[in-house]
Formats: sequence, structure tokens, C-alpha cells
Amino acid sequence: MSEGGVSQPATTEIPISSNGDPRQIGHDKALEQDLQQVMDAVPDLNESSAVSDGYEGNLKGVLRQSGMVKDTPLTSPSPTGAIVAPSQTAASRLAAQASMGPPHLPGAQVVETTQNSSIATEEGGRGVALEKLEFVKKWSVNTYKCTKQVLSERFGRGSKTVDLQLEAQIEILRDTQHKYENVLRLAHELTRHFSLVVQTQRTLGDTFADLSQKSPELQEEFGYNAETQRLLCKNGETLLSAINFFVSSVNTLVNKTMEDTLLTIKQYESARIEYDAYRTDLEEMSLAQRDAAMMVKIETAQQNFQVHKEKYEQLRANVSIKLKFLEENKVKVMHKQLLLFHNAVSAYFAGNQQQLEQTLKQFNINLKTPGTDKPSWLEEP
Repeated sequence: MSEGGVSQPATTEIPISSNGDPRQIGHDKALEQDLQQVMDAVPDLNESSAVSDGYEGNLKGVLRQSGMVKDTPLTSPSPTGAIVAPSQTAASRLAAQASMGPPHLPGAQVVETTQNSSIATEEGGRGVALEKLEFVKKWSVNTYKCTKQVLSERFGRGSKTVDLQLEAQIEILRDTQHKYENVLRLAHELTRHFSLVVQTQRTLGDTFADLSQKSPELQEEFGYNAETQRLLCKNGETLLSAINFFVSSVNTLVNKTMEDTLLTIKQYESARIEYDAYRTDLEEMSLAQRDAAMMVKIETAQQNFQVHKEKYEQLRANVSIKLKFLEENKVKVMHKQLLLFHNAVSAYFAGNQQQLEQTLKQFNINLKTPGTDKPSWLEEP
């Protein structure tokens, strides 16, 4: 592009005469060379090549015409090579940003939040680890003391706290549970075998009925026997319902009610061992030489002993109450179930169908008709 098509630079051309001073002329030539080197060092960008070329051309023309330049500061080109005029809008924006304070950096906030969360996670993990370590430490000490107490009792070297009355009741309960489990096992066997008898009677009655249709000369005899087997099968199903109710009630008493009481007894026995272990530990410390450190240990042992003593006494009271209620419940339940079993078996073998049905109504037992559990193939989806 020619020099005439480019706007004038921001600096003002000032023609100056040298008046024939050779030193001034030499000085001007040196200044011209320095300016030429500065203009050559400016990077040639594609966006502002026309402006920079025009500016350099005008500057060279002025220097050629005047021969000397006054020491006036020149406006330095912008980093992009273009001369940008000051803007009032940009100035107002800069002032507004300066009044609002430093800019908000979301990245810095994210980094700070991440650091805080990581620190909190590390502190939480450290706290959990310390709690687990403390728990393991207490568990190890307690296990050591209890194991030592058990071995001492087994080898006859340690003392044992015994409640004779309560121990006798616990022994009776365990013996009773063992005997009731045997009754329950035999009742299951009776149910299984008797159900096979009933099934055989049903099959035999169906066979007699079929033969009564196919044997005209024995139709009446086969018919009598078929009707008898069907009646026995019906009464047998009624007796099975009574026996199943008996088995279910005894099973609840043995495997739930008694087992719950025995679980409390196990907790009581564990508390008794802990109580004796800390009692023995406290007695051994009391016999040792007492100094400042030993007094602190004795005080700690006394506190631990008191805690386990309260736990032992509380569980002992719970066991006594449960044994009392269990005995009352056992008598009540077994009285009802034994009466049911006796009346149902007696009515069945006496052939008294009416009394057998009345026994089931007396104990609110619903008779399940064979085949009602499974829906018909017409009712299946």
C-alpha cells in the first residue's frame, strides 16, 4: 500500500534546520540509524502490516526532508503493531472492575474446596482408625483377662462366683429343653408315618370303590369296605391336623421361647466370667506394693470392676425373671396341647367322629381338606 493511503501517525512532524552545524548533523545521522533499527525490529503481524508500513514510510520521509529531529518522545507501537486510540467505554469498564475489587477465580475456589474436603476426609479416616484401634485394644485386654479366669477355674486355681439357686434352675431348664426336643422329634415321626397310613387308606378306598363297579357279585362287600376306608381317611386327616397343631406349639415353645431364655443365660454366664476376672485383677493389685502409679491402676481397676459388677447383677435379675415367666408359660401351653393330643387320639381310635371334630373346634383348629392347597388346573393362570 502507498504512503498516501495510510493515516498520519500519532506523532507530529517538526522540521528543524541544522544551520550548518557538523556536530548536529552527525548526531542526527546516528539518531536516524537507531530509529531505523527500532523500526526493523518491530514484528510484522498480518493484522496490522499496512499501518506499520505506512508509519515507517512517513517517519523515513520526515527524516529525509528535515535532516534532523528534535528529542521528542515517540509513541511506541502496540504489541500487535497497530495504534489503538483511547476509548471512553473501555476506561469506564476498567474503572468499574477496579472498584469491584479483584476478579473472582472459580478455579481457585474449586482447588480450595477440594483441599478442604481432602483434609476433612483424612481427619475423619484418622478418627475412625483411632476408634478401631482403641476398640481392639480394649477387646484384647478383656479377652486376655477372661481367658485367664476360665483357665484358672478349670484347673482349680481361681475362685468362681456361684448362685446355687439360679444355677439349679438353669440346669433344670436345659434338661427340660432336651426332653421336649425328644418329644418333638417323636411327634414329627408320628406325623410322617400316620400321613402315610392315611394316604394308603385313601388309595385302598379308591381301589375298593373301583372293584365294586367292576364286580357285580361282590359289589356290596367292596362298597362297605370302600366307605369304611374313606371314613377312616377323613378321621385320619382330622387327627393329623390336631397332631400338626401340637407339633407347631411345642416347636415354638422349645426353639423360640426356651431358646430366648437360654440366650440370656449365655450372656449372664459371660458377664459372670468378666466380673470374676476383674474382681481377681483388683484383688491382685490390692495385695501389691502401693505407690503413685499403682494407686492409679487400682483406681482404674476399681472402676472397671464396678461396671462389670453392675452388668452381672442386671443380667442375673433378667435371667431370674425370664425363668419365672418361662415356667408359667410352659405349664399353660403344655396343659392345652396335651389335652388336645389326648382327646384327638382317643376320639380317633374310638371311632367317634363327632367328638374328634368337636375337639378341633374347641381348640380353634381349621381342618385342611386334601387338595385345597393346590389350585385346580382350570384355576391356574
